[in-house]
Amino acid sequence: MTTVATPDTTLADAVLDVCRRAKAASRPLRVATRATKDAALQAIADALEAATDRIVAANGRDLDRGRAEGTSEHLLDRLALDPARIAAIAAAVREVAALPDPVGEVVRGSTLPNGLRLRQVRVPMGVLGVVYEARPNVTVDVAVLALKSGNAVVLRGGSAALESNTVLVEVVRGALESAGLPADAVTSIDEHGRDGVGVLLTARGLVDLLVPRGGADLIQRVVREATVPVIETGVGNCHVYVDASADLRQAVEVVLNAKTSRPSVCNAAETVLVHSALAADFLPTLLSALHGAGVVLHADERAAQAARAAGVPAQAVTEADWAAEFHGLEIAVGVVDSVQDAVEHIGRWSSAHTEAVLATDVRVSDYFCAAVDSAVVAVNASTRFTDGGEFGLGAEVGISTQKLHARGPMGLGELTTTTWQVLGDGHVRV
Repeated sequence: MTTVATPDTTLADAVLDVCRRAKAASRPLRVATRATKDAALQAIADALEAATDRIVAANGRDLDRGRAEGTSEHLLDRLALDPARIAAIAAAVREVAALPDPVGEVVRGSTLPNGLRLRQVRVPMGVLGVVYEARPNVTVDVAVLALKSGNAVVLRGGSAALESNTVLVEVVRGALESAGLPADAVTSIDEHGRDGVGVLLTARGLVDLLVPRGGADLIQRVVREATVPVIETGVGNCHVYVDASADLRQAVEVVLNAKTSRPSVCNAAETVLVHSALAADFLPTLLSALHGAGVVLHADERAAQAARAAGVPAQAVTEADWAAEFHGLEIAVGVVDSVQDAVEHIGRWSSAHTEAVLATDVRVSDYFCAAVDSAVVAVNASTRFTDGGEFGLGAEVGISTQKLHARGPMGLGELTTTTWQVLGDGHVRV
């Protein structure tokens, strides 16, 4: 009796075939030299620049479709590519090529009393699966970080950027072949849609690590459904605490930068907490500056009094506001009586991404750094610095907000695992 494949079976077979090809491609990558990998990255950068017009045209089709479907402005900003952004992406690829190769790095080593020599060395993960949304630049960032660290990668970039990602993956695969590496080191399952993600999440044995990068719904789906190990990247509900000891001129500049420089990204500030000693004199100035920059204020009772004193509008803050990643020009504002109260508030509402303290009193900043349990803590600096490029990692796969293996911006080192090498001379255990 002949069995007719159902569409679901056909889709699962297609996705698993992509994963098998990635697994096969990961083997030569595992032993590729740094020179070979760096040459491939240079070829990718050159190919991206050569294909600029083609990439911009594909991206334009994505943007047109997004506008027609009512996509929000912050998502359109994340989606957009132009020649300047493509040039910046190519430059970032070359930066990754210039970084040290993590593969083979000795993490630690020792010689045992019996003469055995031990080395723990970095090795590639194998095959990465990365699921993300509306960020075509991530396609290239992830691909080059995977390649430099000796990994193959299976990408799912979402329907919003389908045209852009299709062209970008084609460009990268062509450059890999020209450099003598397998094209299947970078593959995509975009054509298989949301159902294809479900297959990827359970491709245990073919995919070694999954990284979701996007909104809360996407991340939680991956965490909930995956049987493949997951590193969870987090929603960015970031906080800035302005202490009574803060340099107030700096404080206004830092808060404005954290909120307004690019409000759609995950390292933008979503809540500012101000010490009660500053509520009467400084807070009205800060709220006026935020309002002048077009920021909608969600204020608690004491912050609302400061808003009235400044003559600026403010909405009553809700629990949903404290928990929100606004993705735009909105911010929650609260007044606290101590750094301990600020830490308690952050502990309740933060997504454990990035928190900043503005203080000249080192006892305050030291306490804040020790007490806040987030991936990144900044002192007298904007939350916007939490970024692989800013940290000197070249690029990032995402900002890990969990605590196993990797935390914070995930660069090359975070895409490796380790192997113990035991070096003997005919040793036997007795």
